[in-house]
Amino acid sequence: MAQPTAAPTKSGTTNVPARLADDTAQGKTTIASSVVQKVAGIAAREISGVHALGGGVSRAFGALRERIPGAGTSTTSGVSVEVGEKQAAIDLDIVVEYGAGIVDLARAVRRNVITAVERITGLEVIEVNIAVNDIHLPEDDEDQEPAQSRVE
Repeated sequence: MAQPTAAPTKSGTTNVPARLADDTAQGKTTIASSVVQKVAGIAAREISGVHALGGGVSRAFGALRERIPGAGTSTTSGVSVEVGEKQAAIDLDIVVEYGAGIVDLARAVRRNVITAVERITGLEVIEVNIAVNDIHLPEDDEDQEPAQSRVE
C-alpha cells in the first residue's frame, strides 16, 4: 500500500484533523478525515447487496446507539481511512446479503467508493480494502417469538 503522508491513529483516522485538498493563491481548502469516512460509508451502503458496515462489535454498539434518543446512527462504523495531502486509503468492513456474489459486490463497492470520494473531495483514492465479516440471512430479520415461560 502506498503510504499517505499522515500517520493513522488507533481510531483509523489521521492525527491531523484536516488535510490539504486545494492550495491556490487565493486560499486553501482542507478536508477532515471524518468527511472522507462519511463519504466512503455512504457510497458503500448505496450498493445493493451490502447489508451493513462494521464487524460484530461495531454493529452491536451501533444498535445500542440507535436506541438512545437523539444519538442517531453512525455513518462511519466499519470505515477507517488514512488521509494524506493528496491521497486517501480506505478500509471497509462489510456484511453482505445472502445470495450476493461477494467478488462482484466488492468490485462494485470499491468502484462506487473511489468515484464518490474522488468526485466529492478531490483526493486520489489509492486503495479500498474490503473485509467481508458476515453474511446476513433473511431469517435474521424475522421477529423470533419469545420462549413460553414454564411458570405463571
